[in-house]
Amino acid sequence: MEIYDTEEEQVAAIKRWWKKNGISTIVGIVAGILIITGGNYWQQQQKDNAMQVSALFDELLVNIDEEKQDSVKKITERIEEHDSNSTYVTLSRLLLAKTKIQMADLDAAQGILEKLMIDASSVELRNIARIRLIKVLQAKGENQRGLQLIAEVDKADVEGFLANYDELTGDLYVALDRLGEARTAYQQALRADGKSALLQFKLNDITQAKMIESNTNVESIKE
Repeated sequence: MEIYDTEEEQVAAIKRWWKKNGISTIVGIVAGILIITGGNYWQQQQKDNAMQVSALFDELLVNIDEEKQDSVKKITERIEEHDSNSTYVTLSRLLLAKTKIQMADLDAAQGILEKLMIDASSVELRNIARIRLIKVLQAKGENQRGLQLIAEVDKADVEGFLANYDELTGDLYVALDRLGEARTAYQQALRADGKSALLQFKLNDITQAKMIESNTNVESIKE
């Protein structure tokens, strides 16, 4: 380290150092300040954006309760503008699909759910979208397409939804008048979730139908 005997020498040394390093020092300080303030600004922006999206979603729920279909679509679009990948977007699209179903616009609901089935923000929400899509297809009489969507499900991603898919499989087979396969599907669903009274009713109904069909066949042979 250099030692200076006089104040003039110290000042001269400081001037030389400043001439050599001053600009880079200022740049570094300014950059540091910008990083800190910029980070704080970004965090505040993210916080403000999240609050706006949350408020919009609350507004969406109110409009759904009041059955304001046009407003539901507009609010969903505004949520997407704020954050196209958030869970709020996925949920708002699911609710928009629900309103389309209530309006009997099954084609529009199908389009929304087909997209969500691929790009929803979580595995759970993708399963919910797929299940609702299958129900829409069933309502449209596209039962084979519904069975295909179930067959395409990745078994590693259906934890918690297995009973739903088995029950849907049974429903689709019933619609196709394939009662034996429907009964098998319902039995599998009950093994996955034995608490569903409706599911048990469906199985009992299928069993009774099969017994009637069997008795009818026996009687026709006797004749």
